[in-house]
Amino acid sequence: MSKVLVSIFGSTGDLAARKILPSLVNLKNNFDLQIIAIGRREMNTSSYIDFIIEKSQGKLKVNDLNGFVKYLNMKFTDENEYEKLYNTHQGYAGVTKRLYYLAVGPDFFEIITKSLSDNQLVEKNNIRDVIAFEKPFGEDLESAKRINNFISRFLTERQIFRIDHYLGKEMIQNIMMLRFANRVIEDSWTKESIKNIKIFVKEKEGILNRSGYYDRAGALRDMMQSHVLQIASLLTMEPPKSYLSDDVKDKKVNALVNLEIDHKSTILAQYEGYLSEKGIPKNSKTETFVFLKGFVKTKKFNGIPIYMLTGKKIDDKSAYIDVEFKETAEQKKWHLPLSKNILRISIAPEDGFYITLNSKVPGLRDQVKSVKLGYKIESDNIGNLSEAYEKLFSDIFGHHRTLFTRWDEIKASWNIIESVLKENHYIYKYDNFDDVISIIKEQTGVDMS
Repeated sequence: MSKVLVSIFGSTGDLAARKILPSLVNLKNNFDLQIIAIGRREMNTSSYIDFIIEKSQGKLKVNDLNGFVKYLNMKFTDENEYEKLYNTHQGYAGVTKRLYYLAVGPDFFEIITKSLSDNQLVEKNNIRDVIAFEKPFGEDLESAKRINNFISRFLTERQIFRIDHYLGKEMIQNIMMLRFANRVIEDSWTKESIKNIKIFVKEKEGILNRSGYYDRAGALRDMMQSHVLQIASLLTMEPPKSYLSDDVKDKKVNALVNLEIDHKSTILAQYEGYLSEKGIPKNSKTETFVFLKGFVKTKKFNGIPIYMLTGKKIDDKSAYIDVEFKETAEQKKWHLPLSKNILRISIAPEDGFYITLNSKVPGLRDQVKSVKLGYKIESDNIGNLSEAYEKLFSDIFGHHRTLFTRWDEIKASWNIIESVLKENHYIYKYDNFDDVISIIKEQTGVDMS
C-alpha cells in the first residue's frame, strides 16, 4: 500500500472541517495516510484538533484525528516559512506520494506553488508530487490564464488536479453510464427526440458568512462557471473514443466550445435582503441568481434549448436535470391529457433517476395516468454512500484524472461566462422562487414552472 502525505493549506476553514478532513478520515482504512494541517493561527496539534472538531459540527471526533493529523503553524504567504514544512516532511519516512491541497482562494495559488517548488517540496515531472487546486480556478478568464501559465512553470498538467466537487457526486458520475451504456437512452439522445434540457442547482440558504468571497464572485462565477457548465458538457458531449480521461475531456471541451448563450434570455437577479448582509456594500450589483439559455451548435444537438438555473435563497436546496422529450406523432391521436416524457436525474438531496411515462388506467374506461419508472441509489443495499470528496481524494491517490478539469475545459467555461459578463444585463430583485420563475416567463417567454 502506497504511503500518502497530505498537506492541507486552508486547514482552519469551513471546507476543511465539513468536507476535506471527514472524507480523509473515512479513507484512512483504505490508504496509508498522514495529514499536515497548515494554518496561520497560533495553535498546536492538540488545540487545532479541538478547534476543528467544534467547527465540524459533529462530523469529526478526537479519535479520528489523534495520531492522524499534525498541525503546522506557518504563514504560507511568506516564502521563508516553507522551510518549516520541508523540515516537517522529513519526519515522515517511506512516503510514496505527496499531495498539497489548496483549500484557499485563487489569489494564493501562485505564491504557494512557487514556494513549494523553491523548497524542493514538489519536483516538476514527478507525479509523486501533485497539487490540488480548489474551485474557483481564477476569478475571470484573465486571472485563470495568468494562474495556469504561472503554475505550469513548476508543474506538468499531470501533476495538477483542479477540483470541482460536483464531478465527484454519484449521479454526475452516472451521466455517461446512463447515456452511453443504455441503447434505449442513447438512441433517443438527439435533437430529433429531445425537446429541451433543464439544469437546476438551487440553494435555500443565503451567503452565510462568505460575503468577502461571494460579493466578488456572484452566482455566475461561483456556480455557473464550474458546476452547471460541467453538467452541461456531460449531457451534450459526443461519444468519446474511449473512457480514458483525455478522450472524455476532448469531447467535453468540444461541447463547451460549441455552447452559445442566448443573451436576450439571460436573467440576473439578487435576493431581497442581500444588501443588508454583513460585509456587503450597499450598492452591490452582485447577482445571487442566474438563468441562462444556450444551444450546443453540434450536428447531434443543435436546436435543443438548454436552460441553466442556479441561485440562493430560493424554495429548497436541490439539484437535478430534466430532459424533456418531444411528443410522438401518435400521441396527438389519443385526445387524452397525456403527460410529458421527462427523464429526471436527481443529484441532491437524493441520488437517482426516473422517467415519466403515460400508462392506461386499469378498468373499462380509456383513462391515462402518469407513472414513474426509476431508481434511487439509497434504496440499493450498498452501505453508506461516499461523499463526493472521498471519491475525488481516492482518484487523486490512484492518479485517475477523469473527474478533474483540464485547462482547456476551464478556459472554455470562462469564455462562456465572460460573454455573459460583457453584456449589460439588468439585475432583478426576488423574494422567493416564484418571483424568479415569473421574471423568466415574463422576460423570455420560457415557462420554468
